[in-house]
Amino acid sequence: MEGALRVLYAVLMVLSGTVAVCGNLCILTVVLLNRELQTDTLGLTLSFSLSDLATGLAIIPFGVHNSLTWPDVYPSKGAICQGSGFLLLLLQSSSIQSLTWATVDKFTAICFALSYQSIWTTRRSGVLLALIWLFCLLNACLPLLGFGSYAYSESRFLCCLEFTAENRPFVMLWMVASIVVPILTMCSLYGYIVYIARKQARRGTFVCNELHCFYVPANNYLRSSIVMVTTSVCLLVCWLPYISVCLYETFSGQQSQGFTSALSTWLVLTSSALNPWIICMTQK
Repeated sequence: MEGALRVLYAVLMVLSGTVAVCGNLCILTVVLLNRELQTDTLGLTLSFSLSDLATGLAIIPFGVHNSLTWPDVYPSKGAICQGSGFLLLLLQSSSIQSLTWATVDKFTAICFALSYQSIWTTRRSGVLLALIWLFCLLNACLPLLGFGSYAYSESRFLCCLEFTAENRPFVMLWMVASIVVPILTMCSLYGYIVYIARKQARRGTFVCNELHCFYVPANNYLRSSIVMVTTSVCLLVCWLPYISVCLYETFSGQQSQGFTSALSTWLVLTSSALNPWIICMTQK
């Protein structure tokens, strides 16, 4: 990759990392200081916020450093590279998994409002959170045990999972279980919420509290629909190029062009900067 493109990659990564750190710190501060936001599913919000914060503090600076010091690279089999690859896979998986279950929580609150409290209890949320991290840790450990492998990618400037034909079984397992299925689940749930919102907007509704009832205009439901559609588009824009490039390299046995690989990597890491705004919009 030409020097100018490497500098551009570093600048974009710095911007994404700065937004990711600031945004997730704001989310954590607001949630921890506001008791009204400390629900039974608080752990899910903390989980993906901490994962994205760690991405902004550890993974993105690593990529910036590597792009600016090229061609000096870390040995693929070295402890630093293997540890960085493990951390990247762990944080990617935990972030998307936690965000997915937070979406399921939102969907349950909207579509099953009367039974929500009995479905999402503190104990069940804690068990779910433990299972999410156990699943993500297992996925990230498998390449260290020989099922898959981590290596330095010159086009991504990161130590990451090797997308080669030899690692095809693990790549497909991780990609489908940890990334594709959660993203499809989130988009499907958002789509159904949009359907409900549009249906409700046609007639409007009355919402009552202890003092009085008031009319909720159709614009409120339409605004919620726009937020959900925007969220789905952001997820797809950030992840689809990365998924496509990884699958191409895995099944073709060829490396993608440096610019394409770097761009898809930057987009997927930028999702850690967008997630705080997604959760803010969907909580309105």
